[in-house]
Amino acid sequence: MLVGARQVVTCRGPARARRGREMAEVEALGDAAVLIDQDRFGWVGRRQDAPKADRVVEVTGVIFPGFIDCHTHGVFGAPRLDDHERRALGVDYKAIAAAGGGILQSVHDVRARPEVELAALTRSRLTALLKRGATTIEVKSGYGLELEAELKQLRVIRQLAGELPATLIPTFLGAHEVPPEYRSKRADYVRLVCEDMIPVVARESLARCCDVFCEPGVFTVAESRQILSAAARHGLTVKLHADELEGSGGAELAAELGALSADHLAAISVLLPATMIFLGKRSQAPARRLIEAGAAVALATDFNPGTSPTLSLPLVMALGVSQLGLRHAEAVTAVTINAAAALGLARDRGQIAPGCVADLVVAAVDDWREVAYWMGTDVVSAVWTAGSACPA
Repeated sequence: MLVGARQVVTCRGPARARRGREMAEVEALGDAAVLIDQDRFGWVGRRQDAPKADRVVEVTGVIFPGFIDCHTHGVFGAPRLDDHERRALGVDYKAIAAAGGGILQSVHDVRARPEVELAALTRSRLTALLKRGATTIEVKSGYGLELEAELKQLRVIRQLAGELPATLIPTFLGAHEVPPEYRSKRADYVRLVCEDMIPVVARESLARCCDVFCEPGVFTVAESRQILSAAARHGLTVKLHADELEGSGGAELAAELGALSADHLAAISVLLPATMIFLGKRSQAPARRLIEAGAAVALATDFNPGTSPTLSLPLVMALGVSQLGLRHAEAVTAVTINAAAALGLARDRGQIAPGCVADLVVAAVDDWREVAYWMGTDVVSAVWTAGSACPA
């Protein structure tokens, strides 16, 4: 049993995404205790009412449910430093890609890099995410754009899922970009993704979800529908990169297909404020309007080598407040139960409640709202996954 925390933020309630006003309804208990029964939460409430426990652990600070990073591109090689400098000099995304940078630079790197090197790099990065509170992490492929290179990335995710204490959720993103060798025959690449890649990924159980970058200049709505329909036929749940740089109909397609989430949404789900900050964009996703319209909003790092090299969900929460206009409670909801829902995991994680997986974060703060206040500070002091404390 954990006792001594100044507050316990439970986020407990329905095992589903919280919408609209619900996102601000966060329970913060004072003088509380949390009982862990093996790998699940057994009880939470006032300390004076707590059942007897075999072991009592004193903690300080504030306890939260384990944070969930529901959108990352964590398997890559080198950072894209040249892209970063070009953007600072005013070169836009499409011009950078045309000059050989962008996603295709990472594709060239991943294709050439041995699997063992990719695993080592990814292990270090995911460990850093975990230490900052991300107990469940979605990890996409998408820097291969050919069968073997995509499978290499997904094998790395599967390997690390067996090694790291965090829960890893693998997503196939073979439709991240059209590779150079298919630029003059786009339809052939779409068929390759649908008829060759997706069946192998599904047969080898290398991914739970399938994602597509639905954006002008990348994949059209019709192409995205074709790919995601094939994924659904093979038992993969579907997600979309939608409307990041321009409105394209991606969000509408996500609704049509019943996708788990539509991510980015900066040109009109999952919002990625660190990405737009890093890209030097003034526009951000209309989070307030989405919430007021009754949408369920999640936040994620979008950790990747080109547009969001951030390893901190607390930083993203602070940006959610300062850049997107979220309330502190909404930011917490967005990285817990709503992020769980964006991965189809709301049934048993994202809240501190009996029966849920015992993932939790301890933040070295006096007030629970500070976790989304101290920008860039490592506020997380301890992380527990499946009932066990992770190494410091």
